[in-house]
Amino acid sequence: MTVTSFLQTKNLYLRPLIPSDADGPYLRWFNDVEVCRYNSHHAFPYGREGALSYIESMRTSKTDLVLAMVQKSDDRHIGNIALEGIDWVHRGAEFAIVLGERDCWGKGYSKEAGSVLVRHGFYTLNLNRICCGTPAGNLPMRRLAEGIGMKEEGMRVQAMFKNGEYLDVVEYGMIFSDFVRKDGPAR
Repeated sequence: MTVTSFLQTKNLYLRPLIPSDADGPYLRWFNDVEVCRYNSHHAFPYGREGALSYIESMRTSKTDLVLAMVQKSDDRHIGNIALEGIDWVHRGAEFAIVLGERDCWGKGYSKEAGSVLVRHGFYTLNLNRICCGTPAGNLPMRRLAEGIGMKEEGMRVQAMFKNGEYLDVVEYGMIFSDFVRKDGPAR
């Protein structure tokens, strides 16, 4: 299957998920307790058939834009990034990301990919609001949300159960007019 880049950053290209992703590192990420420490995955085992079903459902979804993050240097699939639950009436979506390859943590890839995806959401999909929520202890995700221009909007107390405890979830969001002030007009 020929796969083309959908969005580009300096070090990455973002492309649709493809069936062969289910044969790569993708399954390992969602079965890795540390990668899934602060997300809703790792509650049930994630297998190849489930991955293939999910990948197929994303091919035709008009409410979820899920893309593979791939390093340009070696075509290595290192994570996934998404605008999920796109609401075409209220013009909003939820930002989500998993950087599955641990050797890529802390290198700025999430901010690179997040910035270009948020820009796409506002300027191409005509969204007015993009948000995300993360457990209070997930400092890398909190820094990422702020780094791509989101503002802390509040907290949902004990909203997530993970690893035997209830966690508070910090909510972040941004609206189009704030993004334009921060990022400048469309290019």
